[in-house]
Amino acid sequence: MIVVTGATGNIGRPLTQALAEAGQQVTAVSRHSATVPNGVRHLTADLTRPTELKPALAGAAALFLLLSGGLHAAENSPAELIGEAASAGVRRVVLLSSQGVVTRPFGPTRIAMRELEDTLRESGLEWAILQPGGFASNALWWAGSVRAQQLVAAPFGDVGVPIVDPADIAAVAAACLLDDRHVGSVYQLTGPEVITPRQQTAAVAEALGSPVRFHELTRAEARTAMSQAMPTELADDTLDILGAPNQAELRISPDVQRVLGRAPRPFSVWAARNVAAFR
Repeated sequence: MIVVTGATGNIGRPLTQALAEAGQQVTAVSRHSATVPNGVRHLTADLTRPTELKPALAGAAALFLLLSGGLHAAENSPAELIGEAASAGVRRVVLLSSQGVVTRPFGPTRIAMRELEDTLRESGLEWAILQPGGFASNALWWAGSVRAQQLVAAPFGDVGVPIVDPADIAAVAAACLLDDRHVGSVYQLTGPEVITPRQQTAAVAEALGSPVRFHELTRAEARTAMSQAMPTELADDTLDILGAPNQAELRISPDVQRVLGRAPRPFSVWAARNVAAFR
């Protein structure tokens, strides 16, 4: 049995679906009740209280571990989740980490995530670590303003990074959970091209078949908005990358192609698949 945390999110949902379609027994874990694919068991758990994961881990062979923003707070101990997995007899953990662990190793959230990676490496469990860059699904932050005003408001309109489709992250995660060849691997996951917020806006407009305006926010305006959805330190880290990506953050990784045998999907494909959110 495979346990998927964050199972109702942009990565967990397609991962749960893919594992179920592959004939795996899956337990989907989320903070709140949710609809899951037929045959999938769903349990609620707050991962900031690691013992709540115990019922899901009973009898599990593998765990996909995704940390929500709250788990990065200083008072939480996500390493305890790996301890719970080991105590339950879980054999393999696939951890969703971050590209920033490598590209910006000294930010507070990066230090905490690197420590979690090290805990997993030293746990005695089989492991794989995924280090994605920015997510294409972050564009969903704009969905409300696009629906109401045909407007995208974002900082750094002409600064791009190679954002990755969460469905590609899910596909790589499924491969790591199911295929022994990926044990002990660290994969950096990006999209196939550097794309700016202004270009993303154009792709959303093309998917809609109607114009969408772009308005550039100041960093301060963006920080205020982002801090409502994530810890301020994480918002600052994210804005540092979006505003001044370094060469490592501009690099297009070959790892999606290496694992899946196909190129990563461009943002335009993500926008077309998710166009209903913007209507």
